[in-house]
Amino acid sequence: MTEEQVRRHLRSAQAVADAAQAAGHHPFGALLVGPDDETVLMTQGNVDTVRHAESELARAAAQRYTPDELWRSTLVTTVEPCAMCTATAYWAHIGRIVYGADESELRAITGAHAENPTLDLPCRDVLARGQKAVEVVGPVPGLAEDILAVHRDFWAARG
Repeated sequence: MTEEQVRRHLRSAQAVADAAQAAGHHPFGALLVGPDDETVLMTQGNVDTVRHAESELARAAAQRYTPDELWRSTLVTTVEPCAMCTATAYWAHIGRIVYGADESELRAITGAHAENPTLDLPCRDVLARGQKAVEVVGPVPGLAEDILAVHRDFWAARG
């Protein structure tokens, strides 16, 4: 995936996150981009504290696409996937993860907020324990700051 494609898809994932927030959910968004690195196969916003955008998308994708198709596809998400979401993408057989902002930076914003008890466990560390070489791209400078600004406003309003 080219840098231009990464940035374009991350902006689209942020639009999904914005829609999730407008619907009363946490501002996280994810896309599944097909093997051509262009076609958006699926989108998913955050549902709640257990049904994250990335895990919901990975589960639905595993039902809809073959492991070979998913291995050549990319999960694009606004914020680095948590351990649960990373593992779900791994088990769904998605071959690449692209994210905009680091989970550790989200944790610095949310602190110990009951709605987002962020784990300090980078997705690369989770994947390093697996048996498949999932490619990880992120964080993306420039876009990370824009994504985190949305979270600063959202979580400050949540108290």
